[in-house]
Amino acid sequence: MAWNSNGGPSPWGNPRPGGPWGQPQPPSGGGQGGGGGGRGGGPDLDDVIRQAQDTVRRMLPRGMGGAGLGLLALLLVGAWLASGIYRVQPDEQGIVLRFGAYTATTQPGLNYHLPWPIESVTTPRVTRINRVDVGFRASADSGAAARPIPARDVLEESLMLTGDENIIDIDFAVFWRIRDAGEFLFNTRNPEQTVKSASESVMREVIGRTAIQPALTEARAQIEQEVRRGTQAIMDQYNAGVEITQVQLQNAQPPARVIDAFIDVQRAGADRERARNEAESYRNAIIPAARGESQRLVQEAEGFRESQISRARGEAQRFLSVLSAYQVARDVTVRRLYLETMEEVLRRNPKILIDDRLQGLVPLLNLGDATRGAAAVQPPRQGAQPGAQPSPPSAGAQRGAIR
Repeated sequence: MAWNSNGGPSPWGNPRPGGPWGQPQPPSGGGQGGGGGGRGGGPDLDDVIRQAQDTVRRMLPRGMGGAGLGLLALLLVGAWLASGIYRVQPDEQGIVLRFGAYTATTQPGLNYHLPWPIESVTTPRVTRINRVDVGFRASADSGAAARPIPARDVLEESLMLTGDENIIDIDFAVFWRIRDAGEFLFNTRNPEQTVKSASESVMREVIGRTAIQPALTEARAQIEQEVRRGTQAIMDQYNAGVEITQVQLQNAQPPARVIDAFIDVQRAGADRERARNEAESYRNAIIPAARGESQRLVQEAEGFRESQISRARGEAQRFLSVLSAYQVARDVTVRRLYLETMEEVLRRNPKILIDDRLQGLVPLLNLGDATRGAAAVQPPRQGAQPGAQPSPPSAGAQRGAIR
């Protein structure tokens, strides 16, 4: 059976035109599927544009024509351009992105960038001090700038080997801020984790060069400064745009399992130092005294030697003087020497004077005892008057007594 393609009745007896299902005829302006007589199922583009224009006209006030539409378009363009004005706060830096790529860094104040979607801006805070904890985790109520309250110790981060092959448990905090926002946002994927890893690495290096005793006592400030400088050098090498402001040691002590034994070792070391100091003080007291005594003996010997030499020189000079006088006048010199010698002999020896005219008794006149001041009294001669004074001995008797 032949199909009727000229608009006649269908085989099923459908009197309506447009096919056996009675589909309506397409509009005269275009074929099915919109424009060009295609068979696509999409809407007609002209119809869409016409409907959009009708919608805009209904939204506009009555009486506004093409000039009104132009003014509205200008207002919309001005608003779009004005959307590029932005403000950077004093504690921020502006990072301008053009189609998502870094373009420039702007300082605090009013600035302008091309409106979205061409450019966008990010304003991170660059003056805020951030903190990274290494070796422990702080409690939630601890501020960034305050000393944290340790809530949990992380041993895999805090246990380190010292320079004298001891193990030390160190907890510390690293304080940092953004120095260059552009480098901070685009040169490192996770800046906070980078700061933590770099500071932990530098701390292990510094502790590996330091003995445990200084690390626990007087070297803490030096360790903090070395770790800060080392971490800053690593961040500068990465161009991370980060400034390390401070490294603060929170806790430094031996591991908890060996702390009792470590304290005993410290006490023994203190006792050793005390005994050594006592020995040093005793040595410092004895050695100077012995040196002083030896110096005194040497000085006394030197003085005695000088005195003996001077005395001998004086005696020799005196002898030479006597010899010179003897050579000039021998008789006078011999007599003077004799008299001086006898004077010295008589002065040093006891003297006894005896009167040779006395008979029967031994009269004594002891002139040698000067301390007593008493002399032997001669008894009166026979026939002498009582109370009469004895006569002095004659010169010949004195000479006989002396002989």
